Amino acid sequence: MKLLIASDIHGAAGYCRDLLAAWDREGADRLLLLGDLLYHGPRNDLPPDYAPKEVIALLNARKNQIFCVRGNCDTEVDQMVLEFPVLADYAVLTAGSRLLYATHGHVYNTAHLPPLQPGDILLHGHTHIPAWEVFGTDNLYLNPGSVSIPKAGTPHSYMTLENGVFTWKELGGEAYHTESL
Repeated sequence: MKLLIASDIHGAAGYCRDLLAAWDREGADRLLLLGDLLYHGPRNDLPPDYAPKEVIALLNARKNQIFCVRGNCDTEVDQMVLEFPVLADYAVLTAGSRLLYATHGHVYNTAHLPPLQPGDILLHGHTHIPAWEVFGTDNLYLNPGSVSIPKAGTPHSYMTLENGVFTWKELGGEAYHTESL
């Protein structure tokens, strides 16, 4: 199974369309969203093409292929309009023989760890900065960056996971980093 992993759309319909085009281009089976889907939040500027209602329609059209965790900008009101679950604080998946703890990053992060075991992977968005760092006892912290509001000069980006390989890509599809398990 191939996963496309993304975070921080923040209601930007144009970037959401670009993400869905990347999903089609990648041929990924599922989309894992790491939160902050509709609202831009008080600390971020309004992203270009801010149109949360369009994002709702775009994502709902693929509701049966989306997994999602709640970001700090996601609320119960969002769950009323989105037709897939968005309010889970985390999801636990497997990547080969390793556990993958997917969350947004505002609660659980490298400064406040979830219950990880040696070798587990912490995957989160929230910072809007792509990351791949080893920490703890053979643990990995991975971040796909932001679809709509990248920070620290990083690109609008997403990740894929296929056959134990994480690949970071710009929204146009250009790969710029890989991590193999």
